[in-house]
Amino acid sequence: MSIWELANPRRFMALSGRILPGLSWAAGLSIGIALVWGFFFTPDDYQQGSTVKILFIHVPTAFIAINAWLMMLVASLIWLIRRHHVSALAARAAAPVGAVMTVAALMTGAIWGQPMWGTWWEWDPRLTSFLILFIFYLGYIALWQAVEDPDKAADLTSVLCLVGSVFALLSRYAVLFWNQGLHQGASLSIKQEDNVADVFFYPLVLSITGFVLLFVALVLLRTRTEIRLRRVRALMLREAR
Repeated sequence: MSIWELANPRRFMALSGRILPGLSWAAGLSIGIALVWGFFFTPDDYQQGSTVKILFIHVPTAFIAINAWLMMLVASLIWLIRRHHVSALAARAAAPVGAVMTVAALMTGAIWGQPMWGTWWEWDPRLTSFLILFIFYLGYIALWQAVEDPDKAADLTSVLCLVGSVFALLSRYAVLFWNQGLHQGASLSIKQEDNVADVFFYPLVLSITGFVLLFVALVLLRTRTEIRLRRVRALMLREAR
């Protein structure tokens, strides 16, 4: 089946309905096992002590926060180019999930950073760009709510998504752009020597996998809800005529 067939709401609803239960279970099991493994069966770090274990939440939520916006960018481009309503609704569905993940990443980052930096917040390049990304999430959600016409709202939010993608990329690569930042480098890298120690690496990968599955499940669930709300709105407008 071509991916473009999912632009048909009926086919999207049928396929997502079949895979959503299994996807949800896989996400729950992965996150549960990863967090138990990470918090109870890994040692304390020789410098950071037990606070290092917050990486099993901080890194996955930060990863999702950035990549959720990039997923919204792809969906928005599909809408602007091919005018597939499911893609616009999927972008809308992903925004609140991405916003929550951004808040979680900011909060866990503050908890993790306070013992190391001696402060809950620092205007570090990555932290600042991450905060701006969160503001873009809020603006994106508010713009959808403010514009009554759904197609016009999809057009405007798609443009906003294009602009906000700059800060999504800055959040990912700020440490490389500005070496003077306090934020550490990436916990996972293509270069094996840059990765965290193996004792933290495997539960971290499992945690990231679980959060990715959770994100996909939540986006599918919310997209299904958006499609139903769009159908209800269409029926109400038809009856009003």
